[in-house]
Amino acid sequence: MKEIEVTAVTEAVRDLCIEANYGLSSDMKAALEKAAETEESALGKQILSKLEENLKIAKEDTIPICQDTGMAVFFVELGQEVHISGGSLEDAINEGVRRGYTEGFLRKSVVSDPIERVNTKDNTPAVIHYSVVPGDSLKLTIAPKGFGSENMSRVFMLKPADGIEGVKNAILTAVKDAGPNACPPMVVGVGIGGTFEKCALLAKKALTRPVGEHSEIPYVKDLEEEMLRRINATGIGPGGLGGSTTALAVNVLTYPTHIAGLPVGVNICCHVNRHASRVL
Repeated sequence: MKEIEVTAVTEAVRDLCIEANYGLSSDMKAALEKAAETEESALGKQILSKLEENLKIAKEDTIPICQDTGMAVFFVELGQEVHISGGSLEDAINEGVRRGYTEGFLRKSVVSDPIERVNTKDNTPAVIHYSVVPGDSLKLTIAPKGFGSENMSRVFMLKPADGIEGVKNAILTAVKDAGPNACPPMVVGVGIGGTFEKCALLAKKALTRPVGEHSEIPYVKDLEEEMLRRINATGIGPGGLGGSTTALAVNVLTYPTHIAGLPVGVNICCHVNRHASRVL
């Protein structure tokens, strides 16, 4: 049994909060650079160039890559041979978020109640999704989520008869309704199957898969590639001002579902699509 102290968890979470908000992941950086080369619209090229300039300034001046540093979303994969010692795992994660957002001078965007709207002043609590997996390691993945794009996300409870064409229409509907509000070029996470809440969770988790990697399931890979082409053909473009780069990737995850249902979740993310991981 491997022992992991909560202090190590807190330190890792603190660092992840700062890392994800201060620099673009390598997969997203490569995707933006490629988009700047292939974008067909002159205005679109100019916008993508400005986005790259913004990232360069953020790096040089050590400032966040986006003013909306998001709500801290974590995917926690806890090995079944791991024992967390010294306190509560969830408390350790939230303490790391508190430290990361305070010490990293990141915007605090969380309110303690959805109606009373009082700011918690340290961006806690985080939204944490746990899974118990084989092994003796603890993997922490952060995906800070700004709400310009989060507000554009959708869940569609389709009928089985709607089939794959219904899924495609749902994805396109969500993207077209989002338009410029999700700060395109966007990354589109899609979850198909499970239940009402499961498809949404799948869509969120899909956003953490590196851009450029595809599903190992043949029909899902085909769906990802087709939807990326069709989304880019909408002409929404960078910044929503027209062009051939509306999305940088479409990532799809699937899960078994009920004979009477076909749930589809679409979780849209902006052009930074922040994510970072640590393994303890």
